[in-house]
Amino acid sequence: MHALTAVAERGPGLIEHQAAQRYFDRNFSREAVKILPGEFFVTTRDMLLVTVLGSCVAACIRDPERGIGGMNHFMLPDACGDATSRSARYGAYAMELLVNELIKAGARRSALVAKVFGGGRVMASLANANVGERNAGFVLDYLDREGIPVVAQDMLDSHARKIYFFPHGGRVLMKKLARVNNDTLVRREREYRERLSRDDASGDIELFS
Repeated sequence: MHALTAVAERGPGLIEHQAAQRYFDRNFSREAVKILPGEFFVTTRDMLLVTVLGSCVAACIRDPERGIGGMNHFMLPDACGDATSRSARYGAYAMELLVNELIKAGARRSALVAKVFGGGRVMASLANANVGERNAGFVLDYLDREGIPVVAQDMLDSHARKIYFFPHGGRVLMKKLARVNNDTLVRREREYRERLSRDDASGDIELFS
């Protein structure tokens, strides 16, 4: 069986990777990690995972029995070529990176539960492509197929969201952003979308049972 580290060594074809922006959150008095588009993070510790979502979606998945949890932040590739199969393949790849890392950390797949967010229509350039709707529909379909219950969700609509996930206890705080006062979110999602259209996001990954 290929270890997850072997996948991470694939080089330029890899889109998703582990978040590295750590900081101390003074409001919640604990270590935190900021998760950007194309990143994920898993922890066994009582810490905070934070992300801001526009058209992208985030799955907050945890094993409540063992207090192990993680979050990802991803977008399906653009509809081009064999769009349906490419999007499904990449979406499954992005989700399995998170699930596999949870299992490596000690979570049991049969115990996993999820909370999902995002898919907002916040980028005018993506509205006609229904990018948020496709992302939201994919993550819900994927979790249903994999038998991972969705215990909470807030998706679609026309606003961005800031998500605070406490994986050890399972709590999620969400702030709806009626207005994004700078172009940081839009720029990050646009750059991520461009990487998806440019790079091969179909890296092989062996699934854990």
